[in-house]
Amino acid sequence: MAMFTAQLAESRALLGDPIGLYQVHSATLDSGLFDDPALLAALARLRAEGVLVGLSTSGPAQADTIRRALAVAVDGVPLFGAAQVTWNLLEPSVGPAAAEAAAAGWPILIKEAVANGRLAPGGSAPPVLSELAAAQGTTEDAIALAAALANPWATVVLSGAVTTAQLDSNLTALTVGSLPDLDLAEPPVDYWAARSARPWR
Repeated sequence: MAMFTAQLAESRALLGDPIGLYQVHSATLDSGLFDDPALLAALARLRAEGVLVGLSTSGPAQADTIRRALAVAVDGVPLFGAAQVTWNLLEPSVGPAAAEAAAAGWPILIKEAVANGRLAPGGSAPPVLSELAAAQGTTEDAIALAAALANPWATVVLSGAVTTAQLDSNLTALTVGSLPDLDLAEPPVDYWAARSARPWR
């Protein structure tokens, strides 16, 4: 509660009112969110003020977290109404749960669609992805983002670009033609272990 109170005040000071969407960051089944009645009640009060309350997910059990969030109600009213999920060609496991949430009316934001640079030029993309990008006259990140955009449940696909060149490259995803089925998925536990081991700057 103390962290929520402080961060909500910081958000309002930085962004002003009204805030349209408040997301709990990196929620997991064991992060304590779902077992904290006081926090859930505070989030429900925020929702009652007209703020869309959502969560972002992380880790190999993202799908379980989304399904747990779908079942949370306070005073008989569903609490959560949006999610930001990690989905990419290497880690698509959240897809079915994200589709369920979208069917319930949630906007779904995709983050890490280029797998923190692994699916970008100079990354460690599987050769088949690089070959497909070359055949289409584009780059690996464009293919990866186009694949994310192709999910019918995706409301927004976040770029993650930090330079103008990266943004320009990402935007070519909008010109990518139809894609073949790409089965590049890694076991979620392996994917997240590799992600944790990456150097972060």
